[in-house]
Amino acid sequence: MPLPYTTKILGTLLMFFSIAQIIPGFLAYFYGEEDYVYNFIYTGFCTFFIGFLMYFLAKKRKGDLRTKDGFIITVFFWTVLALFGSIPFFLANLEGVSYVDALFESISGLTTTGATVFVGLDEMARSLLFYRQFLQWLGGMGIIVLAVAVLPLLGVGGMQLYKAETPGPMKDAKLTPRITETAKALWFVYLTMTIMCATLYKIFGMSWFDAVCHAFSTISIGGFSTHDASFAYFEQTSLRWTAVVFMVISGINFALHYIAWTKKRALHYFYDSEVKLYLSILVTTGLITYITLYVSAEINENILADSIFQAVSIGTTTGYLTSNYANWPLFVPIMLLTAAFIGACAGSTGGGIKVIRALVLMRQGVGEITKLIHPNAVVSIKFGKKSLDPRVSESVWGFFSLYVAIFVVLLMFMLSQNNDFLTSFSAVGATLNNLGPGLGEVSSNYQGLNDASKLGLCLAMLLGRLEIFTLLLVFTPAFWRS
Repeated sequence: MPLPYTTKILGTLLMFFSIAQIIPGFLAYFYGEEDYVYNFIYTGFCTFFIGFLMYFLAKKRKGDLRTKDGFIITVFFWTVLALFGSIPFFLANLEGVSYVDALFESISGLTTTGATVFVGLDEMARSLLFYRQFLQWLGGMGIIVLAVAVLPLLGVGGMQLYKAETPGPMKDAKLTPRITETAKALWFVYLTMTIMCATLYKIFGMSWFDAVCHAFSTISIGGFSTHDASFAYFEQTSLRWTAVVFMVISGINFALHYIAWTKKRALHYFYDSEVKLYLSILVTTGLITYITLYVSAEINENILADSIFQAVSIGTTTGYLTSNYANWPLFVPIMLLTAAFIGACAGSTGGGIKVIRALVLMRQGVGEITKLIHPNAVVSIKFGKKSLDPRVSESVWGFFSLYVAIFVVLLMFMLSQNNDFLTSFSAVGATLNNLGPGLGEVSSNYQGLNDASKLGLCLAMLLGRLEIFTLLLVFTPAFWRS
């Protein structure tokens, strides 16, 4: 694909992203935060101008996108997007915040990781807080999926971008015959859920500002908060149960939500094997957490609400905290972190390796045991009445092997930076799974890490958001020769 044509697509996407930087500028004007008005407007116009320039230089280029081209544009766009997204954080001149910190915060927001290097959120400018939350909301469904809805207007097909961006091992299924309509359908569901969540947050005691901001990070399963205490800032139990419901819902494949709303079939959730395992994991970890805390008398008030909330928050890779779970009996945080490695369902805004992959690995493991007992048996993995394509099963094992290898490499890198094992292990797990809070020195924020560690974790967040293969492909020589 000629480079100018790639430039045209990236320029178009940058122009769309500039809107996300200008909107907080109007909010800064409303709240009288004059310095931030100029920061956001300046950054937004610069982003738009550069995007327009890139588009203008290649406006006469036309062509069809191949799958390979979709991967290239996705990776380069997310890299460029993170760089431009970090500018408002850097221009804010926050105390102790370097450019590496600004880049870390930008990548954490866009990848819906929720790991933060910022402190003093309660006193921070509201426009900057809104911008952090807005980045997570855009990153939740994938800003490229949003752009797919308008790319056909430029004579550019969008299916290749959608396949590269959408999480999960089975990406070819479309909700509607046209990819543009698919993107619109997904965003309709996403936006509707956000409005419902924000409304309930307001009804149960949040201000409108907190309600909207936390709805952004709840539906995106991001975990950013407008307060240093995270969700512990809000004492109302009704708010915590509301968050639990929407975190669980957001961790389910959005294709199922679309079918439920359009076909009016609520029971189809319970026929889905992935959803059943997903809910089983959350219920089991929640009950074990409750029993462990009850026996150890670790907390006395709201023990049930805190147990369920924290199990769902960590298990879905949201990352909200109602208490410092790192101080609970070590068994509990390690168990919850392990659940985060599995994460949410494919096609959701959650992180982790995805429940569907864990289910495939489990069933294939059972199948191998069956073959040992009955060597001549023909064992196939089935979902409902359909057998899984062996190529999908092979790709899942390939993904898992690569995931483990990358985890070990990143862990060794973090240890080489003089971080202790618990901090290193949990930081890599929390960023690679797009979870956010870890254990040890990163239980509340990542500010204490050195710049090299932060950059390594930035790579982990990108690998997790783009599900490893998408990012690594562009660094493979054979990919460019094909």
